[in-house]
Amino acid sequence: MAKRTKSALKQARKAGKRRLQNRDRRLALKTALREIRAAKTKEEAQKLFTGVQATLDRSARHHIIHTNTARRLKARLSRDISLMK
Repeated sequence: MAKRTKSALKQARKAGKRRLQNRDRRLALKTALREIRAAKTKEEAQKLFTGVQATLDRSARHHIIHTNTARRLKARLSRDISLMK
C-alpha cells in the first residue's frame, strides 16, 4: 500500500467516527418510528409524537434523512394519529 498523507489519514478517521454517529442516529430514528406505529391508543401516540418530531427534525438537521422526508413523515404520522380511535 502506498504511503498516505496526514490529511488522508485524518479524513479516514473522521469518516469512521461520522459513520458510527450516523448509524446510531439512524437506528434511533427507526426505533422511534416503530414505537409510535405500535402505539395502541391515541393518547399514547400523541405522547410519543412530540419525541418523534424532535428525532425527525434532528435527523434532518444532521443529514441522516432529507428535510422533505422528515416533513412528510411528520405529516403522515399526525394524520394517522388524528384518525386513531
